Amino acid sequence: MASLGLLAQARQHVAVGASLFALIVNLGAPAPAAAQEHPTTPVSPIQHVIVIIGENRTFDHVYGTFIPKKGQTVSNLLSKGIVTKTGAPGINYGLSAQYSAVDNTVFSNSPGSKFAYSNIPAPETAGAPTAASDTDPAPFVTLSLAVLAEPDLLPSYNKYLLTGATGLAHDIPDTRIPNVNTLGSGVFQLTSATLPYDSYAASPVHRFYQMWQQTDCSAANATSSNPSGCLNDLFPWVETTIGAGSNGNPPPPPPLNTGEGSTAMAFFNITAGDAPYFKQLAQLYTISDNFHQSVEGGTGANHIMFGYADALPYADGNGNLLTPPTNQIEDPDPQSGTNNYYDQDGYSGGSYTNCNDLTQPGVPAVVNYLQSLNPPISPNCATGAYYLLNNYNPGYVGNGTLDSQYTQFTIPPVATKHIGDSLSAAGLSYTYFGEGWDLYVTDPTGADPYDRYCSICNPFQYASDIMTVPTQREAHIQDTGTLYEDLVDGSLPAVSIVKPSGFTDGHPSSSKLDLFEGFVKNIIVKLQANPTLWASTAVFVTFDEGGGYYDSGYIQPLDYFGDGTRIPLVIVSPFSTGGIVNHSYGDHVSIIKFIERNWSLAPITTRSRDNYPNPTTNADNVYVPTNSPALDDLFDAFNFGEKK
Repeated sequence: MASLGLLAQARQHVAVGASLFALIVNLGAPAPAAAQEHPTTPVSPIQHVIVIIGENRTFDHVYGTFIPKKGQTVSNLLSKGIVTKTGAPGINYGLSAQYSAVDNTVFSNSPGSKFAYSNIPAPETAGAPTAASDTDPAPFVTLSLAVLAEPDLLPSYNKYLLTGATGLAHDIPDTRIPNVNTLGSGVFQLTSATLPYDSYAASPVHRFYQMWQQTDCSAANATSSNPSGCLNDLFPWVETTIGAGSNGNPPPPPPLNTGEGSTAMAFFNITAGDAPYFKQLAQLYTISDNFHQSVEGGTGANHIMFGYADALPYADGNGNLLTPPTNQIEDPDPQSGTNNYYDQDGYSGGSYTNCNDLTQPGVPAVVNYLQSLNPPISPNCATGAYYLLNNYNPGYVGNGTLDSQYTQFTIPPVATKHIGDSLSAAGLSYTYFGEGWDLYVTDPTGADPYDRYCSICNPFQYASDIMTVPTQREAHIQDTGTLYEDLVDGSLPAVSIVKPSGFTDGHPSSSKLDLFEGFVKNIIVKLQANPTLWASTAVFVTFDEGGGYYDSGYIQPLDYFGDGTRIPLVIVSPFSTGGIVNHSYGDHVSIIKFIERNWSLAPITTRSRDNYPNPTTNADNVYVPTNSPALDDLFDAFNFGEKK
């Protein structure tokens, strides 16, 4: 996702006049769905689902050296021989080799003229915190201030709020990494004696068209074991040629420095002690090694896909499609005289595409690729629809009024049906627990430096039927303090979606993975302290997207928007014990499918991804669906005949 600090600084939330608010509301926000008198009974023992969503880590980045229990297999860097248990290059290290490329005419998701790196460009520091600072409180200056601003960690993790600064300037080679200039052609272990696990580090680019290029997908490279033909071999090239985007500006004078280098090729060594709590959960419960981010690109679009099982188009709040301003339309064609420096893209530019129109920049490359596959994959793009591809603020601020900047890099109010509507219609309770929501509601201008609530992460904050009705907003969006009360008194909703703040979400550069571990552990410890609630609850711990990090796993194209790289999924439940590794192909919408199957709900809409069937596979390759496009509903990750 875009830096939450940058988003918070850019946000200009002020109240708008009643006439403008009434105009948009009257555009046709749907009335809240009428609830049934009695809620639907679940078909499994699971009466409560908790979904915890962290930030920006791929499966190999976290679990690349994980060794499962005897009898289980896993697809990762270690099992493929790309690295050894020590993190050193393995016998098949070349499988992770990266290439430079040339793209100086029109956007290509699989550019030619590739040349192998003998050494990938040196990973850099980008914007990772140099030292503790009052002006940028990550890491914090004092423990008392840290705990006051960030109360959601298990107490033993609070000390990590003060540690991990780089001690280096921004946008220079990260000399904490041994042999930073001679790392070889592929992946490298991030951690070492000079860069311990509890360290801030740079964040790779993770935007839509950049990810399509990073994964380098072409039908010409398709094989029976990799029918999508995605090679995952252009990560550093994309980082160093375009990075986070141009914002429509001309390229800076050479040499271009995005501040990233080859940050994308880093991995933690979980076997050597990194990510200890995620290792413990994997050993005790069930993980997936075939779970993916649902949209190429960043946080906003992936959280939207989770809430709606679909991408959102630019519209008038009543479902009528509109054309966004020109500077908000993606143009990934390279500027004249450059190699891959996009015409219009970035955190202040882009981010809509009309993917039904083959005259639009970037569209032919992706659509032609999808249509060349066997079987061809539909882009699933409606005529005249400009879909959001990256991070834009919701049209509403916390008190339900319109963001005064809603025409400037803010998606207008949304009338599309979401999973909350399905749950309400069935008489089922649901709540989005966003850490820092209460502060955010009282901070309309985004001036408070400790306001790290993630507005782009809340799919219901885009929705008119939630945000314009105070009772709906109060019922379905709450701070995490209420979640902890629910865990104690057993009043947990049927579905809880939990998002940490920007301090604890694990996002590279602005947070750390150990802080997200502390956030997750705090919830699971509180849940398990209530045996009655624990006995009927399933916790899905995952990430919004891979953050632009390399991953070696298979990617199944589902439509124009994704899928993208694998991300971790840990399923914690009395019915998912045993250290199991589930191989069924899934993405964020798989969790929606689980909810729908568990409570006998129909798909959200006729075009949403939750209509896809469960995968079928051949015995010789359990990772590749033979009935693509297909998404698992995750029921096979549970053993409902046994509880521990």
